[in-house]
Formats: sequence, structure tokens, C-alpha cells
Amino acid sequence: MTPPADASMLNPIELFMTADWVVKTVMVGLAAASVWSWTIIIDKGVRFARMNARATEFEKQVESGRSLEDVAAQAGAHPVDPLPRMLVVTLQDWREVRARGAMTDTQGNMLIARIDRGLDAIIARESQKIENGLGVLSVVATASPFIGLFGTVWGIMNAFDAIAAAGNTNLTTVAPAIAEALFATAIGLAAAIPAYIAFNAFSVTAGKFTGRLESFADDLQSAIARRLGAPSAPPPPPPPPPPSADLNLRRGA
Repeated sequence: MTPPADASMLNPIELFMTADWVVKTVMVGLAAASVWSWTIIIDKGVRFARMNARATEFEKQVESGRSLEDVAAQAGAHPVDPLPRMLVVTLQDWREVRARGAMTDTQGNMLIARIDRGLDAIIARESQKIENGLGVLSVVATASPFIGLFGTVWGIMNAFDAIAAAGNTNLTTVAPAIAEALFATAIGLAAAIPAYIAFNAFSVTAGKFTGRLESFADDLQSAIARRLGAPSAPPPPPPPPPPSADLNLRRGA
């Protein structure tokens, strides 16, 4: 009669302690990769939630009909969030050119091109920043199953060695090595599955946020173009009022 297998084979700590050094190395590496990926997942989840909440609040301020000058003044001279920074940079270029006096069509086109380059640079930097760390999740998601499979193959090789040394095929002879092998596979999947899900979810979120930045950049350029193309009203009797420098994103402006 075959004796029952030891119940300690279901204990992860016992499986690790009795494993071969190669399998132990695989387990430790996969556990470290899992901790690293979960650190990135938690950090990215908090950052994306906070970033989208701030962007939504700022968009509400812009769409409220307030002057963009007032919104930019409330954001400060050096805002941290990308949307207020895009607004501040655009208004700085707008004021600098207006301070030189009346603009020709060529100068207006050059202003729009200058603003477009500045906004594109901000969007590129922010896109790179929000995607930082996603590469680690991709590597963990794709490599962990294969690393776990290597530990599995090595454990099965140990099982065959145990069979050859014992001269029998009893379950108690091969079960420990097979359990170690399967445990390595389980750790690999435990590291890969959350990383894969998080990578895809965060990639979609990052793409949507980049789209918000690009849409806001288009709105700012449209506001500048409308202001540059607005016909100048005939001046009343002297002294004539100075032209307004305020901008807003309303179509009627």
C-alpha cells in the first residue's frame, strides 16, 4: 500500500524550504518581481486617480465662462499639473506678442505655430511621465510565466532523479519535487496576471489622458486664432478703450 503524501506539501513555506537552490532562486526572483509590479500598480492607480480628478476640476473652471486670465492667475505662475501649465505657457506667449503692438497675419501665424510647439513639448513630456513604469509591468507580465516554467522543468528533472535514485515510482518519492515545480509555476502566474491586467488598464488610461491634453491644446489654439481673426471694432470718441487681452474657450468669444 502506498503511504499518504505529507500534508506539508501544501504549505508554501515548506515547499520553498525543501526546494532545490535553482527553484528557490526562481521563486525569490518571481516574488521580487511581483512585489515590484504591485508597487507600481498601487502608485500608478493613486496617481492616475488624482491626476484625472485635478484635470476634471480644472476643466470645470475653464468651462465655467471665466476669463482664462483669471483661471491662469488662480493656477499660479508655475503650476504642477499639465493642463494649467499649458494655459500659463499659452498666455505668456500671447502677452509677449501683444506687448509689441498690432500684429500682422504673418506674425499671428508665427504666434500660433510657436504656441503649438510649446504645447506639443508639454504633451510629449507628460506622456512620457505618465507612461513611466508601464514597461516594468509589461516585462513582468510576459517574462514571469516563462521563468516559472523554467522552475517547473527543473523541478520535474529533480523528480526523475529521485525516481532513479529510489528505484520506484511511488508518489511519496516524486511528489515533493513535483509540488516544488508546480509551486514555481503558480508564483509565476501570480506575478504575471496582475501585471498584465494593470499594464493594459493603465495603457488605456494614459492614452485617454494624453487625448485630454491634446484636446485642450486644440481649444487653446482655437481661442488664440479666434481672437487674432476677430475684426477690430471702430473706436468711440477719444480716448478709445484698449482691446481686451482676455481669452476664453467659449465659441462665442
